Amino acid sequence: MSGHPSTNGEWIRVAISRYERPLTHYATRLVGDVERGRDVVQETFLWLCRQKQASVEPHLAEWLYTVCRNRALDVRRKENRISPMTDMQTETWQSADPAPSETMERAENESRVLQTLAALPDRQQEVIRLKFQHGLSYKEIARVTDLTVSNVGFLIHTGIKTLREKMQQQEKPS
Repeated sequence: MSGHPSTNGEWIRVAISRYERPLTHYATRLVGDVERGRDVVQETFLWLCRQKQASVEPHLAEWLYTVCRNRALDVRRKENRISPMTDMQTETWQSADPAPSETMERAENESRVLQTLAALPDRQQEVIRLKFQHGLSYKEIARVTDLTVSNVGFLIHTGIKTLREKMQQQEKPS
């Protein structure tokens, strides 16, 4: 047996193992609720089960994030409400599986960055999270979000510049 899963079932199991957690985090951010986020991800994987491995595998991450995003946006539209996660939900989600090696200072810095990130416009937040939390390329992000690659680059650049400025302002003594 080669390094590739030999059956569609094995390929699906590998995809779930690799992407379920990051997709759940992404969907939760989009729909504002962990349970609804899990439902969106479950539907995403059901869609994956209906696909031919050869047609999806070369761009699996992009395909999964696109389907997940579209389904999450459908859920938001259907419920006719956009409710970003509260600070309490964000803290609960992040603390679900803390890495033992993280220091208190790093956790505090990450929390400040995430709080500052939450103040950015939704589009900037989304592309920054897809890039840095989920590791997608500009091209993949463009396809997932229906933006141009240059627009993705602009949003990420602008968002990071704003984050940097806000973080510097927070560090200055009053």
